[in-house]
Amino acid sequence: MTKANNILISGNGCCGTNVSLSTQSITLNNETSKLPVAVIGGGPVGLAAAAHLAKNRIPFILLEAGSQIGANILTWGHVRLFSPWQYNVDKAAKDLLDANGWIHPELESLPTGQELVEQYLQPLAMVPEIKPFVHLNTKVLSIGRKDMDKMKTANRESVPFIIHTESNTEYKTFEAKAVIDATGTWGNPNPAVSSGVWLTEEKSLKEKIFYGIPDILGKEQQRYANKRIAVVGGGHSAINALLDLAKLKESYPETEILWIMRRQRVEDAYGGEEKDALEARGLLGSRIHNLVDNQQVKVITPFRIQLVKKLEEGIELIGSQNGKQRSLEGIDEIIVNTGSRPDFLIINELRTSIDSATESVKALAPLIDPNIHSCGTVRPHGEKELRQPEKDFYIVGAKSYGRAPTFLMATGYEQVRSVVAYLSGDLAAAEKVELDLPETGVCSVNLNSKTSSCDEPASSCCN
Repeated sequence: MTKANNILISGNGCCGTNVSLSTQSITLNNETSKLPVAVIGGGPVGLAAAAHLAKNRIPFILLEAGSQIGANILTWGHVRLFSPWQYNVDKAAKDLLDANGWIHPELESLPTGQELVEQYLQPLAMVPEIKPFVHLNTKVLSIGRKDMDKMKTANRESVPFIIHTESNTEYKTFEAKAVIDATGTWGNPNPAVSSGVWLTEEKSLKEKIFYGIPDILGKEQQRYANKRIAVVGGGHSAINALLDLAKLKESYPETEILWIMRRQRVEDAYGGEEKDALEARGLLGSRIHNLVDNQQVKVITPFRIQLVKKLEEGIELIGSQNGKQRSLEGIDEIIVNTGSRPDFLIINELRTSIDSATESVKALAPLIDPNIHSCGTVRPHGEKELRQPEKDFYIVGAKSYGRAPTFLMATGYEQVRSVVAYLSGDLAAAEKVELDLPETGVCSVNLNSKTSSCDEPASSCCN
């Protein structure tokens, strides 16, 4: 067993400066207090946490399962965000980048996922205050307290966390005084069936089902050309896929596009259109509205899928529509955009408080419920709301929202700023949380109809 922590930390700050933790309001023994804070996940929120830790001269390590920073984002690198750069860059991260000669993009321009990684995340990971403490190809297997399981209470808060990992088939452990879980929910999608239960039939069709936004106009073009394709979901991920399929149909006119939703009315998926505070997001709604009106996209709603079944010729979707059973046959490919859910496997040995419905951090649930809130109406929140029964363990970013789709990167940045302020002993800064977000008008209320539009997870409606 490799004790990785004894070569990663020496009681010094990330910049080689001795760190005083005398004002930190946590109970740790002397040895534990010298350990780093462990950040799990090398996406935007994880790297923002690293930037704030570096700014506060708190020793840290960042563990990323992928072979490079932003690995999950690169799986949808061809997709353009609808939020401009000004909402996608963390302030502490920007300060570090500026100090190292970063040439920042135009604030009002809209990056693709790939541009977000190449122009922001990768340069941030390379600054000298962060680079030495980043560990790629390091998959976290489990997090717990050293030499004790979840049941053990005595002296628990003074015992360090131990993080079990696998790196290039080698088992390693890291010790930490605090853990910030920023692993997100990407890569753990909801199924197509409306019950949310993964059935064997759907699992067996993984070669014909894509969960996410495929590169339809690029490397996946021939997969979808002149096929009958069902896109499942009512959020912006689904709309992005539909718009790409409509573009593909211009060159391959036999392509047939079905849009399957649980919503009562297709109009509820259009969002604010020209009234949306984010112009690009509103434009998505307007464009799909036009495609539906021109019958380029056939809408089937409300349709609740009960079974995905493989036939000799294609795929059959069995479900209910307006209380009656209905079957859709002859489908060649399915693109599923029904949202994602958090994976709690790595934190099973920690004491956590998770809401049973949203699977979010419990204190956040009433603040982010998509039946009530849109991305822009979630009030600011920070360390206090994210605090777990396991002292000095925090779930942040998209994972803190569980299955709720009302998350914005800017929200995650404010979360980690508050958490790191608390860990540094600055309680006043931790309690003062502020956000400047555009009103969405998408996730909870349609600006045109004023009716609920969250009968189903609006996949990536706010990212």
